[in-house]
Formats: sequence, C-alpha cells, structure tokens
Amino acid sequence: MSQTNAEPAKSNQPKKRKRWITPKNVPYLFILPAVTFFLIFTVYPVISSLLLSFQKREGSGYVFAGLENYIRLFQDGLFYKALGNTFLILLIQVPIQLFLAVIIAVALNSQLVKMKSFFRIAFFMPAITALVASSIIFMIMLDENYGLINYLLSFVGVEPIAWLSDPFWAKVALMVAITWRWTGYNMVIFLAGLQNIPGSLYEAAEMDGASKLKQFFYITIPQLKPIFLFTFVLSTIGTLQLFDEPYILTEGGPNNSTLTITLYLYQNGFRYFDFGYASAIAYVLVLIIGVLSWAQMKWAGEDK
Repeated sequence: MSQTNAEPAKSNQPKKRKRWITPKNVPYLFILPAVTFFLIFTVYPVISSLLLSFQKREGSGYVFAGLENYIRLFQDGLFYKALGNTFLILLIQVPIQLFLAVIIAVALNSQLVKMKSFFRIAFFMPAITALVASSIIFMIMLDENYGLINYLLSFVGVEPIAWLSDPFWAKVALMVAITWRWTGYNMVIFLAGLQNIPGSLYEAAEMDGASKLKQFFYITIPQLKPIFLFTFVLSTIGTLQLFDEPYILTEGGPNNSTLTITLYLYQNGFRYFDFGYASAIAYVLVLIIGVLSWAQMKWAGEDK
C-alpha cells in the first residue's frame, strides 16, 4: 500500500499585512513630534544643567566637584547683592504695577469711557513691543545730556538727573521701564476678570445704597482675588527672571546697583564661561521661585 504525504491545503486568501498605524496608536503618533522636541529641548537641558551644577572646569573638561559651586555661591557677596537688587525691584515695582493695572482695567470696563478698544490696544502694545527696541528707546529718552526726560524737566527748573549713571536713579529708571512694559499685560487679565463678575451683584449693592467706592472694595476686589493671585505669581516669576532691561539699559551698573540674579547668571556663564557656577545659580533661582510661589498660594488659601 503506497503512502501519500498529506499536505495541508493552501489558502487562496492573501496574507494579511501587519498594520503599523491603527486607531489605537494614531494619537501617540500625533503627539510624538511634540514629545520628542520637549525631551530634547527641555528635559535634556534641565537634567544636563543640574549635573553641570555639581561640576567644575579643569583644563579642557569638567570634573565632579560635589557641592563646591553651591558653597561658593552662598559665600559670594555679589550674589547677595544681585539677590537684594532683584527683591527690592520685586517689592516696589510689582505692587505699583498691579495697582495701576487694576485702576486702568476698572476705568476701561466703565460705561463712561469711550473708544475702549483703542485704549485697550494702546495700553497692551508695550507688552508685544520688542524688548531690545523698547529698552533702547528708554536709554535714549533717559540720557543725562540729550534725553527727552531731562529736557522736559528743565522747563520746571529741575537739574539734569543721571538716570542711568546714579545708583538710585538707575533703579528708578529700571522700575519705570518694567512698569511701562507689563502694566498693560496685567490690565488685560484684570479686565477679563472684571467682565466675569455678575452684574447682579452691583445692582443689588446699588439697591442697598452702596456707593461706587464701597462696591469696588466689597465686590470688585474680593471677586478678583484669584486674578490677583495669578498676576502676582506671574509678576513675581517675571521679576526674579529679569534680564533684558538691566542688560541693555545699565549692564548691571553703576557699581552693580542694578545687577539682577539672571544677569549675574549670564555674566558667569557667557562672559566668564563658568558654566558649572552659572548652573548652580540657576537652580538656586528655581528653588527661590518655587518657594515664593508656594508661599503665595498658601497665603491666598488656594491649597484648600
């Protein structure tokens, strides 16, 4: 009896190819470019600079130095000078800026003001003006000999002021430039908050005989509490990272009177090429910003 090898019947159906793109992985493919750029340009530099803060340069390379950069930082008098300058600007300029932003926002939200769109754009324009251009304009206007400000002051008998070469007036000029730039930005945020306050609250207050001043303090201000917190945190972070204006207007002078933390960081990293020490300054600044932001949230009761 002959044996025959039974072969399985071959299917005439074409073999299905494995599909790499499926409805399940399409969303991940869409976010892959963003995640890749985030890892390369954000996560990697953060980790790299953290490791660099524990290193120092020797010869043509870097060697592990432990906490040497941080110990040096807390013994550096110039760092404390920059820290003091930054906090002085923060404590004086930010409250003035937010106060002006609230007043302007309330005025532009009033029915009595005409051409609201024009004024809103006009106050917001400094925030979108190039920092370098606006700083150069201020530098020209504040020139001690040929500046517009001293020229106008001469009409009322005021002697020329050394706006950019006197330690006190240099700080004042810096605060004025920052206030001019960011007041309109915060004004827009406050204006959005004002437009979300129910009009029924003001109507009820008017029926009870409350004046406009009382309505402002007992309705407007409490309703804007989250906006105040938001703008204060943003302004604090922005002031602690202040760099462009002092770099262009005064370069940290005179006598380091306008030296800020980020400007000192820049000088160590890109003028003296001490990147390990500059990285240590950066992470101390990150810690300060984190602690202040947490304290502001805690004080405002937003953690509850």
